[in-house]
Order: sequence, then structure tokens, then C-alpha cells
Amino acid sequence: MTSSRGHQGAHGIGQAEHQLNNQAQAAVEIQGESELDRSINQAARQPYKASEEENE
Repeated sequence: MTSSRGHQGAHGIGQAEHQLNNQAQAAVEIQGESELDRSINQAARQPYKASEEENE
């Protein structure tokens, strides 16, 4: 049993996030991944590179 309401809420949020991730994965398996989704996932896997403007 959890010891506080805050802990219960955090646990519930984790469960909801897990369920949403499962639903999103099922949708990709059924519908296929869009080109935009693929490009976002590819960009998310790239190492971070600061732009030249930020370095000046």
C-alpha cells in the first residue's frame, strides 16, 4: 500500500503513461508510422548539436 496521496498520484500517472505508450505502439503496428513520426524519432535519436548561432 502506498504511504501518501502524492505517491499514489505518481503511480497512477506512470500507469497512464505506460498505457498511452502501449496504445501508441499498437496504432503504429496497425496503421504504420507516418513520415513525420519517423523523422521526429530519427531526430530524437541524434546526438545534440548546438547551432552555430548559440556558440557565438
